Amino acid sequence: MKKKVTIIGAGNVGASVAQLVAQAGLADVVIFDIVEGLATGKALDISEACPLWGSSSRVNGTGAYVDTAGSDIVVITAGLPRKPGMSRDDLLSANADILKGVTESVVKVSPEAMLIVVTNPMDAMSFLAWKVSGLEHRKVMGMGGVLDSARLRTFVAWEAGVSPADVETLVLGGHGDQMVPLPDYTTVKGVPITKLFTWDMINALIERTRNGGAEIVSHLKTGSAYYAPAASIFEMLKSIILDEKRMLPTAAYLSGEYGVEGVYAGVPAVLGRGGVEKIMEIKLAEAEKEGFERSVSAVRELIKKMGINNQDD
Repeated sequence: MKKKVTIIGAGNVGASVAQLVAQAGLADVVIFDIVEGLATGKALDISEACPLWGSSSRVNGTGAYVDTAGSDIVVITAGLPRKPGMSRDDLLSANADILKGVTESVVKVSPEAMLIVVTNPMDAMSFLAWKVSGLEHRKVMGMGGVLDSARLRTFVAWEAGVSPADVETLVLGGHGDQMVPLPDYTTVKGVPITKLFTWDMINALIERTRNGGAEIVSHLKTGSAYYAPAASIFEMLKSIILDEKRMLPTAAYLSGEYGVEGVYAGVPAVLGRGGVEKIMEIKLAEAEKEGFERSVSAVRELIKKMGINNQDD
């Protein structure tokens, strides 16, 4: 029997994830949205493409949580998008209310599901989803690092004039503005970029990556990125459903790793059938440690603003 993936939010990100999952035949998909007809229409459109893809995935759209019952993984994309000039943190209060209601509703009908949080500010929202859901923290994670890594890979590949497939990157910390890139672990066919580029160029690539989402928002005017975020979510889903045990930068709950306790932050994590199965600890340079600590502090501050006890129960 195919796994069941529910996607909360039928906007550009959610619908694109549904398409990727269905096109690959990875799982059956339920798209949920509170806007009447939106999820149903997009699900029908994707369903009618499945024969052309040779996919046997079933795709359904709904506005009723009961139809999401028995989900193996729930991807939460619901929330207000960023507008030009708006930071992810500006979305905190409104999206916290949305995410709390969604999480309570999905775990009521799918108590064994894993949660992948995409709603911004993602690291703080992942913590909130874990607290509200009552799930083991290994079953609740956030998507951000995969996207930041993909953006950095793109810019490094362009600068080096090589295929992005030959570029590997690793970032820690919060998504976007608070990301902590690791140049020594960013390589072109195994060669660190510290041996290929000047530090001025490396810093320019990092800065563009940090502002990657805002750059896209500035061009679109009325929307935000969705193709790359959807592809990032798909990588996480695939690693979990197929038990690939890929090491992917993921917002995961830290229980002492990197000297941090009781908060979600982006770290290299092994994703498999058990969710976040292992957090990989790597040696950081002093500046990288400081950057990671700043990023964690920023997440703690957001958690404090939401009035949540940031300790394990």
